[in-house]
Amino acid sequence: MWDNMLVSLVLGLVIGYIAWVLKWKVNKGEKGLPYRLPPGSMGYPIVGETFHFFKPNNSFGVPPFIHERKQRYGSVFKTSIVGRTVVVCTEAEDNNFIFQQEGRLFRSWYPESFTQVFGEQNVGSLHGYMYKYLRNMVLTLVGPEPLKQNFLPQIHQNILSETAHWNHSVLDIKEASASIIFDFTAKKLISYDPSTDGGLRRNFEAFIQGLISFPLDIPGTAYHRCLKGRSRAMDKLKKMLAKRRENPHLENADFFDHLISELNKQGTLLTEDIALDLIFVLLFASFETTSLAVTLALKFVTENPKALKELQEEHEAILARKEDKESELTWTEYKSMRFTSNVINETIRLANIVPGMFRKAMKDVQIGGYSIPAGWTVMVCPTAMHLDPFVFPDPVSFNPWRWQDAEDSNSIIAKHYSPFGGGIRFCVGTDFTKLYLSVFLHCLVTRYTWKAVKGGEILRTPGLSFPNGYHVHFHSKPGHPNLS
Repeated sequence: MWDNMLVSLVLGLVIGYIAWVLKWKVNKGEKGLPYRLPPGSMGYPIVGETFHFFKPNNSFGVPPFIHERKQRYGSVFKTSIVGRTVVVCTEAEDNNFIFQQEGRLFRSWYPESFTQVFGEQNVGSLHGYMYKYLRNMVLTLVGPEPLKQNFLPQIHQNILSETAHWNHSVLDIKEASASIIFDFTAKKLISYDPSTDGGLRRNFEAFIQGLISFPLDIPGTAYHRCLKGRSRAMDKLKKMLAKRRENPHLENADFFDHLISELNKQGTLLTEDIALDLIFVLLFASFETTSLAVTLALKFVTENPKALKELQEEHEAILARKEDKESELTWTEYKSMRFTSNVINETIRLANIVPGMFRKAMKDVQIGGYSIPAGWTVMVCPTAMHLDPFVFPDPVSFNPWRWQDAEDSNSIIAKHYSPFGGGIRFCVGTDFTKLYLSVFLHCLVTRYTWKAVKGGEILRTPGLSFPNGYHVHFHSKPGHPNLS
């Protein structure tokens, strides 16, 4: 009897396992026909391949998780991350198709852990008219005209002021640039004054440390600290919003005032929760990603003397053409920074700050010859596109000249360069990031020489960080204006 029971138990387990496997192998499409699902492994039950996805590495190359599976399965493969079936796409043609089909075949989607971090009503999780409504609202702040008329002179003066005392200083450039950018953007957004309350940024620091980490919410984990940091930052923002609603700015209105004006309109679509989540996302995106790019750009040109020399020559030439050497940068001068633009493009290509962009299939769809069932998640992988050796020879080398030597760089950018997303969800902060980077580099190369003294190692988990910072010793150039 016991033998029969044991055989039945084993047989039941085997049949259950086979059924679980077949669940991923043969599904029925909308017309009842079998899917040709992408190849891949679903890993272990429940956890899938989550641990492999979050495994740290310190390479500028394609992440091992993506590289190994692309080698084994091809450019489209399936996996399971944080309890979700995910189809990873690594080819430019497929990824551009996904971007362009936003709202028709795909919609923006992020894991529950992401919405816990950025809020249920964050702009990345909204769709249709509501998303366009918020996008247009943000463009009133950082669109081309506001950047040209307001941000350029203000950014220039702010950076000149904040870096004026760097002579003979050893600074962690990631920390220093993050502080400058956060204070500037927080002032523009919510009139934040760090001299009276420095606590807001400290909460964001706790938030950032666990932003892209294994989503385990128990005390002691990076993810738990991340959620706590968000909670404290949101409490501060709520109190600031309530205080502002009682005493709105009558002059020198900021973005808070703009949101309050929208909240007070009859029949408005905006709610306080959406407004606060929007402010939170804008504060984070404006300073964290931009300071990472500043740090990497400085690291790359420091390690490439030829690039640094050409960068210096371009910006010294801008100064030489000025009648008043201390006057603010003009829009024409900014647009003339062609080699600087190449440096920025190459820095962002190698940085791959955003490891993946998620979409959900709204209906059954074909990608790369495979069937993606409705409801499945697709991850666009910009890293694989940016490090494609057939498009970018010697892909992990910093080579800003590749952007000016390409016969059709616009085509390359359009098809193989997507650090800011694509389609209708192309990042609205792209122009701000490039402008800020350009002005920061202008101020540094025209006012200082420097030497790296410590740090500079990167870590991907899969988000990018500098665990040891990047410490640089600055020396002012003799006789340069604006230096104290």
